[in-house]
Amino acid sequence: MKLITTDIKNKVLDSMVRILDKNRTELLEANKRDLELFNKNDQALYERLIVDDKKIEEMIAAVQKVRSQEDPVGRDISGEELPNGLKVTNKTAPFGTIMIIYESRPDVTIEAAVLAFKANNKILLKGGKEALHSNTVLVDFWHRALKENNLSTDYIQLLNLNREETRAFLKNPNQKLDLIVPRGGERLIAFVKEHASCAVLVSGRGNNFLYVDEQADWEMSLQVILNAKTAKISACNALDKILIHTNIEDFSRKMMDLAHVLKENGVSLLVDEGAQKVLKDEALIPETSVWKEEFLALKCCIGTVEKTEDAIETINEHSGGHSATIMTQNKETALQFMEQVDCAAVYQNASTRFTDGGQMGVGAELAISTDKLHHRGPLGLKQLVTNKYYVFGEGQIRE
Repeated sequence: MKLITTDIKNKVLDSMVRILDKNRTELLEANKRDLELFNKNDQALYERLIVDDKKIEEMIAAVQKVRSQEDPVGRDISGEELPNGLKVTNKTAPFGTIMIIYESRPDVTIEAAVLAFKANNKILLKGGKEALHSNTVLVDFWHRALKENNLSTDYIQLLNLNREETRAFLKNPNQKLDLIVPRGGERLIAFVKEHASCAVLVSGRGNNFLYVDEQADWEMSLQVILNAKTAKISACNALDKILIHTNIEDFSRKMMDLAHVLKENGVSLLVDEGAQKVLKDEALIPETSVWKEEFLALKCCIGTVEKTEDAIETINEHSGGHSATIMTQNKETALQFMEQVDCAAVYQNASTRFTDGGQMGVGAELAISTDKLHHRGPLGLKQLVTNKYYVFGEGQIRE
């Protein structure tokens, strides 16, 4: 895609803000159709699907935030003049065409598109069938904004493909693909990796851990656990697994306290053998594979460890590489944990729910990357570019 000036890109975003605000009823009616057709048995997916006035305000704010951010394209990364006279400049450049595959959340249709467009990429949006009416309206809004500014609607496209059609497209796309972002669970990620013919950036899987060290503030720990587990079960930054140091003061009382608080808030529990010695009425974790599951439900595992190294080892073996927290007043223990746990975001004394572009100062995000190349963590505007070397010479040849 040709490079567009910052001024034109920002005018498209201004148009989109106005169109979103002016046509709220059209979007709400489309979303109502999606909600009426949805099977409410999957509460997490249902929560992600809902669009209301508050959600529309958040969509508008996301567009405005990206509009206010510096254009990430064409920025100097480094520059050097070589002894042979060549002037070498490394600059940021668009990826090209990005495909994102996601379920349920219509707000992704806004955030993914605004980020990709401002970074001068073309984006293919493969939303879930459960959000078809909402996504169709939102992409139509984008197309209106593009047309108002005499730009092709090819920049933002909605792909309405079933599973077989998606597989065929991934294997043999009818247009050039530079990057695919599967934003979902293990099955989606495995499906895309199996069939994609270009780079895949993994995101979206949570299965986040929280470790309560023996030197933790217990009341603080309860508050953080409750927020991380119950505030939004549909989020990839929600808490699924809790590890408790067996040497914590009043271990038995605190274990019962934790179980009571969680169950009082509707959370079902699975426990390991160490925890069951105290929580005798709770079911044992049936198999090791449960430690690797992302629940997206009011459900969590409670396990016990005898030292911080065991907690680190457990997390590195089973987590999704997304977020992990240590609750401790010991700075050295916290630093050991944070340096050795292999996750995109590590916390001391704070909820995993902060692993979010807006909360971490990145702004709107395409996804939370759990890959290590080319970026890890929230994929914001600055992360949706690659690089290109500009080499200026005066006839130099290599001997």
